[in-house]
Amino acid sequence: MKNLSKVTFAVLLALPLTQPVSAQQSQTTQNAKNVILLISDGAGMQTWNAATYYRFGALGHEAYDKFDVKLFASTHPLNTSKTPTKTTEGSVTFEATKLWNKQVSNASYKGSTLGNYPGYFEGYDYARADYTDSAAAATALASGYKTYNNAINWSNNDTRLKHIGEYVVESGRSLGVVTSVQWSHATPAGFLAHNNSRNNYQEIGKEIVESGLATVVMGAGHPYYDDNGKATKAKDDKSFRYVGGKEIWEKLVSGKTEYRLIDSKEEFERLADDKLDLKGKQKLIGTAPVHSTLQFNRSGVSAGNLLQNQPDLATMTKGALNMIGKNPNGFFLMVEGGAVDWAAHANNLPRIIEEQIDFNLTVESVIDWVEKNSSWDDTLVIVTTDHGNGLLQGPDSNVNAYSEIVNQGAGALPLVRWHTDTHTRELVPVYAKGKGADYLLSIAKPEPTLAQYSHVTEEAQRYVDNTNIFDTVAKSFGIQTDKK
Repeated sequence: MKNLSKVTFAVLLALPLTQPVSAQQSQTTQNAKNVILLISDGAGMQTWNAATYYRFGALGHEAYDKFDVKLFASTHPLNTSKTPTKTTEGSVTFEATKLWNKQVSNASYKGSTLGNYPGYFEGYDYARADYTDSAAAATALASGYKTYNNAINWSNNDTRLKHIGEYVVESGRSLGVVTSVQWSHATPAGFLAHNNSRNNYQEIGKEIVESGLATVVMGAGHPYYDDNGKATKAKDDKSFRYVGGKEIWEKLVSGKTEYRLIDSKEEFERLADDKLDLKGKQKLIGTAPVHSTLQFNRSGVSAGNLLQNQPDLATMTKGALNMIGKNPNGFFLMVEGGAVDWAAHANNLPRIIEEQIDFNLTVESVIDWVEKNSSWDDTLVIVTTDHGNGLLQGPDSNVNAYSEIVNQGAGALPLVRWHTDTHTRELVPVYAKGKGADYLLSIAKPEPTLAQYSHVTEEAQRYVDNTNIFDTVAKSFGIQTDKK
């Protein structure tokens, strides 16, 4: 295998292919009991394909390929300000056809960290402009509102926005959030908290713990471990920012919150096996023994040689389902493959494939749970992306606009070209199956130019906006929201 160890992908051998009512009155036989939303953060269209080519040698073999609903989503923010503007000035619009403009561009696009990228085509320029960050994207997915970049369920009018997690708990259901990055980071925060800035990690972490809103929260951000999963001393109070500050962390450790804290691989595995002693608690926060990401931020740049003391995303997700799945009223679970985005920022092909495969395996574990413990009549599963990143395309995409990456077979890295080292506003995939999935089809707009990609069927050549994911979840649950 090129650049990827046998350890990383031993799974290749082991796995088979495989009417509105109030929030308090939400559950009826006509509504979903559970909704599971899985977000591969930063995975543009070709990111999904790269992982599948590496894993299977051909497209069409991922679990979500068998879902009933396949389409796309637009992801742009309300504006690209980092603070509330309280005005419509600078509002971002989206015209899908502009993505496919093949007029030659002589522009030079300045990357965030990796230097400049030639423009090549005006469509690429459009994709690279006015993109959302993960905070505004999470807010759109969780609250149904567009907002400024940086906002965590905070409006451009400088007011708090109610998110789906709050509606869900009001309905008597449980809330769970799982991520491969810090649990106070932008995407998980979007389903747990409110803040005018995603960078206020300590405030966000404190709200997550003190609100007690979620039944289970899992991710990274441990103050006493480094990025290689090695025990270390906390350098200063800043080391505790991702877990709500030093005082909150000490309360978690001493059992003085609503939450049972776990922070070892063994504890995550016991929870996944439904054998963990919760020590009298009804809620849990899992903080993996690593500071930034479960795997991506470890030393080196190639894939493989994984940190052996870390739980994987699928294990964490199984554990979360064991907790919230016990609620007879049902639950909402958000699972984020957060480090896909980090790998895209680095233009690191081996590790973005590694992270995407980890995410795809998590999707498989969710489907397994649904089919063993629930049903597609009771549960809705949505698999999507919050935004693109990297504008990953084929190796000749400098001369042929939006050419597809080149498959080199299972176990071999595909041939690619990166066009940015940050986010894009390209259309991103959406897959859905189960109770209420067909609502997405009823509101989708046609976009025949998606036929540019040979693997996008005519049926899938349409898109919704990312705010419509919130609408779909609420409608599936039968929850009447305050959204105007």
